[in-house]
Amino acid sequence: MLIYIVLAAVIVLGDQLLKSWIVAHVAFAATQPVIPNVLSLTYVQNDGAAWSILAGQQWFFYLVTIVALGVIGYLFYTSDRTEKFYRIGLTLLLAGTLGNFIDRLHLKYVVDMFQIEFINFPIFNVADVALTVGVICVFIAILLKEKVTHD
Repeated sequence: MLIYIVLAAVIVLGDQLLKSWIVAHVAFAATQPVIPNVLSLTYVQNDGAAWSILAGQQWFFYLVTIVALGVIGYLFYTSDRTEKFYRIGLTLLLAGTLGNFIDRLHLKYVVDMFQIEFINFPIFNVADVALTVGVICVFIAILLKEKVTHD
């Protein structure tokens, strides 16, 4: 159990520290190339979801986040201790949810900074990466469990 708590804490702390660094060192809406034509740091404030969906609807995000935290906690609590990949996925979901929730509570928006240059993709942050990887891990764990159950 401790490893999952440490993993979540490291991700949330890293997310918050990077966001603080971006706010202090990158001008709002400015872009600084990291890998030319691939990845840039661009400081934006997002009060919606990806592609600014539901912009300004903070009450909705508070409600969804509280429900999500409850569901993630329930799924983790009821999961088998041997389902490590599944639990890692849930831990990543928890960390990503908390990282963005801290921003929403404190700032009323989420600080985003990673911009992929070669496709039209929303600017994102560490918490978003944790959420995405967490969903993939949970999905794979469920598929693998289903395959074992049906074999």
